[in-house]
Amino acid sequence: MLGVVATRFVDTAERRARLAVRHRHVAATHTDDVVAIADGLVALHSTDPVSVYLSAVARMATPSLAAVERALYVERSLVRHHAMRRTLWVLGHEAAGLAHHASTVDVARVQRRLALTMLAEGGIARPEEWLASASAEILALLESEGPLPAREIGLRLPALNVPLAVGSGSSAGVVAAHSRVLLMLGFEGRVVRARPTGTWINGQYRWAATSAWWPEGFAEREPREAAAGLARRWLAAFGPGTRADLAWWAGWTVAVTKRALADVGAVEVALEEGPGYVLPDDVEPAPSAPPSAVLLPGLDPSTMGWKQRGFHLAPEDVALLFDRNGNGGPTAWVDGRIVGGWHQRADGEIALHLTADVGAEAAAALDARAAELAALLGDVRFRVRFPAPLQAKLA
Repeated sequence: MLGVVATRFVDTAERRARLAVRHRHVAATHTDDVVAIADGLVALHSTDPVSVYLSAVARMATPSLAAVERALYVERSLVRHHAMRRTLWVLGHEAAGLAHHASTVDVARVQRRLALTMLAEGGIARPEEWLASASAEILALLESEGPLPAREIGLRLPALNVPLAVGSGSSAGVVAAHSRVLLMLGFEGRVVRARPTGTWINGQYRWAATSAWWPEGFAEREPREAAAGLARRWLAAFGPGTRADLAWWAGWTVAVTKRALADVGAVEVALEEGPGYVLPDDVEPAPSAPPSAVLLPGLDPSTMGWKQRGFHLAPEDVALLFDRNGNGGPTAWVDGRIVGGWHQRADGEIALHLTADVGAEAAAALDARAAELAALLGDVRFRVRFPAPLQAKLA
């Protein structure tokens, strides 16, 4: 059973104010603590490596790409891991443990079965034994000589470089068996992605044994307890949200979502979309927020944290700012709502396109953010991994 039902209505203005403050759009909430930024959003999307850096620097008091790199690869206080919806995320250690046991372990079982099937179809006589042996060889190599890119692992362990068929029809292809084993070990939490093989905008990573890179690793947790912990963090960052929002974000079934909300004593409130939920200590109205203006990258948590985004995104802007698969592109925000988007042009200029009249002061603030971002990026040029139609329009 969920917590005591609260009858109060949480309107759009309050939801935007909560977002602007809790997602650190407001300048007074900015911090140089990169882990605090990630934790405050539960996790940072990492499908596009650029998103991690730009989501963080947009919320920093003193924006620094080097500070993000230091947290990822020197202090190792953040970890990159597949979790909710099989998406690649960057998380603080506690959040990574919750996400792993609330989401990833189920996917890992599927990936193991798939790997065994591929090995059998690839002519491996005893796939269970072969997989166990290959896993042990890869882990031993990484523990002694890692981190290493997948290609180097294949060169060091040529017996594992067995070709396996993947896909079918026009999408059919071949993958080396050691690469498939690495993917499975990643889902199981036995290896993690370390530094990229190129610069910070590169999405190809070296692999490290979790025992060497992050010794405490994904400590054992009961899945139900982990789901409750993850739901609590999501509600703190994104609440109020609907049950459908949480189920979509976490990739859970309705049953798991309902149970997680019940386990944290979630309190029901009324939203324009219908019933929403907040934590038991978060029922009281939130104060209005100071003015804010930020530029966020594609797949930023503020954009992607809810399935139902009507309170911060005009329906007519979806086709311009999102691709066909629902991936949000780079966005411009004023006072907790999306008011347009942006694109880095070939000469480094950050070009803006506003879809709403935000007034001269807010427009000037967005122009200032664009100039600051261009200066921060310097000579770096990147392509959005999942461009929306606006990117072509601004290019």
